[in-house]
Amino acid sequence: MADETDSSERTEDPTQKKLDDALKRGDVAKSQEVNTWFIISAATLALLAFSGTLGRDLTASMRGLIANAHGFSVDGGALPRLAARVGAETVAAIALPFLLLMLAALAGNVIQHRLVWSGEGLKPKLSKISPAAGLKRLFSKQALANFIKGLVKLAVIGTVLCLLLWPSRFRLEGLAVSDPVFVLPLAKGLTLDMLAAVVAIMALVAAADYLFQYRQWFERQKMSPRELKDEFKETDGDPKIKARIRQLRQARMRKRMMAAVPNATVVVTNPTHFAVALRYERGMNAPLCVAKGQDAIALKIREVANRHGVPIVENPPLARTLHAAVKVDGEIPPEHYRAVAEIIGYVMRLNRAAAR
Repeated sequence: MADETDSSERTEDPTQKKLDDALKRGDVAKSQEVNTWFIISAATLALLAFSGTLGRDLTASMRGLIANAHGFSVDGGALPRLAARVGAETVAAIALPFLLLMLAALAGNVIQHRLVWSGEGLKPKLSKISPAAGLKRLFSKQALANFIKGLVKLAVIGTVLCLLLWPSRFRLEGLAVSDPVFVLPLAKGLTLDMLAAVVAIMALVAAADYLFQYRQWFERQKMSPRELKDEFKETDGDPKIKARIRQLRQARMRKRMMAAVPNATVVVTNPTHFAVALRYERGMNAPLCVAKGQDAIALKIREVANRHGVPIVENPPLARTLHAAVKVDGEIPPEHYRAVAEIIGYVMRLNRAAAR
């Protein structure tokens, strides 16, 4: 089977059909690091743009709830209604940041490939529950690359965050005994600085990982020469069948030409390599080519013409020119009218002389 072809045999770049089929199956080049970068960037933007409004809205809601806690009734359906109101206020406060995160997650996929709706991944496969297949995936090159990538990413981000927080280490120690009014602005500033550093690092990681994932995906899509041949047969047809169809068409055309030779007015020859049978009757715009050929077909045209008494005129230059310039059942080109008219006139004079 084509799908079981050894990867070492897949040396040919994939065709567009192969790539389209992979897309239909949901097999696309995708880097999870790109999605992560979009989500972290959206979280940073949300914190920068909505943290003040979000904090004020939630503070006002919670302040009113705590200040008037003694006046709320919790009997019967009052408690569920209170919980619903608090939940609605909380959802309203975080709706925009949450929507921004959802759009970022969607954009992380769309920027890598167009949206794909495929149920291929939902189909049950034994390879998904096979211990052997699981071990193979666990110790595959992809798993090793992901492990190394995770270690490098953790080390780089950890180092950068340590360098970023190190100058503020003494202020961080004092936060435990500081007034919350001073803690929140400092925590927000440090958080934004750390997120900005993470976003910058993850941009490089995401770009490198996408290139790596795309290369891996492209290598999986490569085809063997046998697969290319099979696909060519599926899309353009079997070459043997196409050759057979071409032979049948040529045979039918030869049969039709030979049937038209007896009605020709004259056959122009080379004398043996080319033969062009022309027919002309009064009222026609121009003489028609009813048959033409070279070598064996030219000899057959001469035989049929001799058998039915069709005049044969040897004119090598004109025979070669007409064979190349005119199609079967087509009129001769205007630039050859004069030469053909002389030959047809000559034949008609011979016919009139023979009739006397």
